[in-house]
Amino acid sequence: MANRDKELEEEIYDKVVDLTEYAKRQRWWNRLFGKNSGPLAEKYSVATQLAIGGASGWCAGYLFQKVGKVAATSVGGGLLLLQIANNSGYIQVDWKRVEKDVNKAKKHLKKGTDKAGPEINTFVEKSTVFVKKNIVVTSGFIGGFLIGLVS
Repeated sequence: MANRDKELEEEIYDKVVDLTEYAKRQRWWNRLFGKNSGPLAEKYSVATQLAIGGASGWCAGYLFQKVGKVAATSVGGGLLLLQIANNSGYIQVDWKRVEKDVNKAKKHLKKGTDKAGPEINTFVEKSTVFVKKNIVVTSGFIGGFLIGLVS
């Protein structure tokens, strides 16, 4: 009985040692996200990948912020001008026709969203695989994007 317990103990010890050696060889993102993860740009160091992701994220965030401000100003200014022109009598708005067109557009959008389901699912799956394979670059991009939005 004591001999069997000792053999079992040695077997468990060997498995634990094998597992720790295996874990040492694996990257942290492989343990977290699975076998098919790891950056496509593995030839670059982690610092380089973070720098590339951060710089491109900052540029994207900065442009997103500037374009968003211009778009909001344009749409808001256009609506303000239309309202002033309506109140001054320069234009007359047929609100019944506007309501009818809005309802027609709602129905059309509802029909379109039912068909787009599988396409969106495949896009989400492809995006998830991309993020898993490029976790370091993606992390840098997200950080840079947030900094670009604030600057």
